[in-house]
Amino acid sequence: MNAQRTLVLCKPDTVQRQLIGRVISRLEKKGLKIIGMKMLRVDEDLARQHYQEHVEKAFFSDLVSFITVSPVVAIAIEGNNAVEVVRRLMGATNPQDAAAGTIRGDFGLNLTRNVVHGSDSLVSAKRELALFFSQEELQDYSLDLEAWL
Repeated sequence: MNAQRTLVLCKPDTVQRQLIGRVISRLEKKGLKIIGMKMLRVDEDLARQHYQEHVEKAFFSDLVSFITVSPVVAIAIEGNNAVEVVRRLMGATNPQDAAAGTIRGDFGLNLTRNVVHGSDSLVSAKRELALFFSQEELQDYSLDLEAWL
């Protein structure tokens, strides 16, 4: 088993459209384990740290503005190949390109309002999890169904 941890953010459009439960349900149905979760308001400083790799891009200010407009739900996920599995569940970044059956394909509206963020690599996952969760907020536990996964 290649157990990994990754971050999923239910973005402001997910909160405002009351889709949080649907996103969580899809993660859990895939056998991924929630090891931390909280609702928070992302301030500008956290947004800039989170999107640091895009700081020189033209759309950077739009990213910061959007993620700070309303609360988000941060979810720490653990599972076999969690980074890749979450990326596949989310679908393409642009919902117009995302396959039906993926989170973005089913719920995303446009490139900005694409419902969720997920770490794109193990390196990003480690950095992003540390931005949103302390080690004390991440729970280690076993699920009986893990033997079936």
